[in-house]
Amino acid sequence: MSEISQAEKYLLEGIRRGEAEPWSQLVGRYQGRLVAFAQARLPQRADAEDVVQETFFAFLKSLGDFRAQASLETYLFAILRRNIINSYRSKTAKKICLLQDIYQSTDDSTTCDPYQQIAAPDPTASWYVRRDEQHDLQRTALAGALRELVNGFKDALDFRNLQIMEMIFYCHLSNKDVGRCMDMNEKSIAVIKHRCLKQVREQVAKFKFSAEAHSADFEMLLTEIWENYRLSCLKRSTIGAYLLETLDRKWRGYVDFHLNKLGCHFCRANLEDLRRQNSQSESGKFRKRIMESTVGFLLKQE
Repeated sequence: MSEISQAEKYLLEGIRRGEAEPWSQLVGRYQGRLVAFAQARLPQRADAEDVVQETFFAFLKSLGDFRAQASLETYLFAILRRNIINSYRSKTAKKICLLQDIYQSTDDSTTCDPYQQIAAPDPTASWYVRRDEQHDLQRTALAGALRELVNGFKDALDFRNLQIMEMIFYCHLSNKDVGRCMDMNEKSIAVIKHRCLKQVREQVAKFKFSAEAHSADFEMLLTEIWENYRLSCLKRSTIGAYLLETLDRKWRGYVDFHLNKLGCHFCRANLEDLRRQNSQSESGKFRKRIMESTVGFLLKQE
């Protein structure tokens, strides 16, 4: 998850002052990719536009609580996805990748997994207090460790292992299913997985988390963080270069995997939005509708 940019900070400052122009710029920047994401999940474009409009409303209402720890795109996508899930509650709406439509299994228990061998102690009253106090620190530290893992794979052009980790933690597929996708032995997948888990655990050890952070729920927490922080999602500029066919062979292969085989709905939404940018009239009409419906609330903001 990338941090908020200076340009986004400038827009936020104007929006918090109740200025319409920065709000119009923000809506124009993100409405297309949000609609593309919603349209991939919902049956009608009208439904997609409605839920995106609700997302912009929710963004304005939550502006006072936004701590700018994530980019605006990440924050808006999080609101949008929650709105879709809350509104429709369908199993399909909860999926983040096309690959999850093919493989339905959850991660399997393997005896060589050190995290699944650790028995979680019974929670105590003090544990519940510590849990709330450490929650933000824990998530931040784990996100940093996972981001370092992802960036290490990218820097080394080790896209095979990155793809494996995406399928395990982003899609939450079993070792067996990942092996099928990668045409690899299940045990080989397990070895790579445990090596990566060891690296993550070593990275967060200095934060002295309680033992519960490494319980049987540890991997589910990593999956949640990977999804919420969108750690391996592609930059919009990278998707643009993919469309222009200017990426080198290894990067193009990985981007093609992420978009078309993994089928990350967030990045596919950006891809679809870039493809639709020539259709400005339709986008402009929807933008006008958002502005008309939200400007009254915007002016109420201090």
